[in-house]
Amino acid sequence: MLNDRIGQLPPSAFMILNQMLADVTPAAGLEPLNLTIGEPQNPPPDFVVEVIAANKALFSRYTATNGTPDYRRAVSDWLMRHYDLPDGMIEPDRHVLPVAGLREGMFMIAQIVTPEIKAGATPTILMPNPFYHPYAGAALAAHGEPVFVPALPENRFMPDYAGLDEAILARAAAVYLCSPANPQGAAADMDYLTAMIKLARAHDFLLIVDECYAEIYTGARPVGALEAAARLGGSLDNLVVFHSLSKRSNAPGLRSGFAAGDGEVLERFFQFRNYGGVAVSMPILAAAAALLREPRHVEDIRGYYRANFDAAERILGNRYGFYRPDGGFFLWLDVGDGVAATRKLWAQAALKVVPGAFMTRQAPGSAAAGDPYIRLALVHGLETTIEALNRLTETLG
Repeated sequence: MLNDRIGQLPPSAFMILNQMLADVTPAAGLEPLNLTIGEPQNPPPDFVVEVIAANKALFSRYTATNGTPDYRRAVSDWLMRHYDLPDGMIEPDRHVLPVAGLREGMFMIAQIVTPEIKAGATPTILMPNPFYHPYAGAALAAHGEPVFVPALPENRFMPDYAGLDEAILARAAAVYLCSPANPQGAAADMDYLTAMIKLARAHDFLLIVDECYAEIYTGARPVGALEAAARLGGSLDNLVVFHSLSKRSNAPGLRSGFAAGDGEVLERFFQFRNYGGVAVSMPILAAAAALLREPRHVEDIRGYYRANFDAAERILGNRYGFYRPDGGFFLWLDVGDGVAATRKLWAQAALKVVPGAFMTRQAPGSAAAGDPYIRLALVHGLETTIEALNRLTETLG
């Protein structure tokens, strides 16, 4: 018998987009430019291939679900160094678990923290709106009630979880937070993160922080949730953060990431993943460890995106509510009607973007918060980015 709750999920934004544009012919004489997917277009460092080749004999061996001691140590060392955490706060064998990319990890962890009943009713799983679709899928698969919390400009695009009705918070099993956020690029500050950790402990839910864009920024380094935990004394209770090499190292094909945080939760997560999780191969873990230990390539990648945002600031100016995001590589532009603008850009400029409406859930009796917006992924080289932004302004005015 199929889980009918999964049928409540809308198709992904990209599936809906392809259906919507099926009857639209892109402008003739222009090379189509796809700015929909947040997939880095420049290669990872050359040494990745070298490390994998040096460890290729290990492809003949199964990998333990918790990876290798060397990888766990590389993660722990990187976290301690990057966030200047107190000595011993991250124990590699207790507080770190590899995952095959963030999507798998963030989907699966909801299954182990969502009870059948909490506070006498169906548990809630809270997430920002706009949202990453696997958050909602995880909630439904875990038989929880997804609650979409607006992330609006007046709140700096940070969802006001603390302002929710007490009955919703009492039933909360997990809360998803993305910082820097996809698609708005807003990063949570220290006060917000410490308040969220306190809220998680007060209501006994797991705070799941998606930090996959943590090293993609053009100004100040975004604060991490582990830093906030350190500010509160160093306990990791009720907190798990997820990181990936996909964006920070241009390596989405490695499918290499990790969860770090609450040791009791990660022990249960490890047991659960032993049944159905994907263990990352040892050659890949060796390459991932090498990437975490080499910071220079990340600085180069930040420079790549900084040049794109410099171009966007120069070309867009104050149009479409442009602002320079705290992190990530997306533009979240207010064009009045995101769906109409998307169709027009494809038909007249051969430029493919994502309507904000496809990334939001509409509240009853109101328009979806994403309706006026489009999302652009500035992942291409500078020349292509400039071409795309010029097409956008020429088409939308």
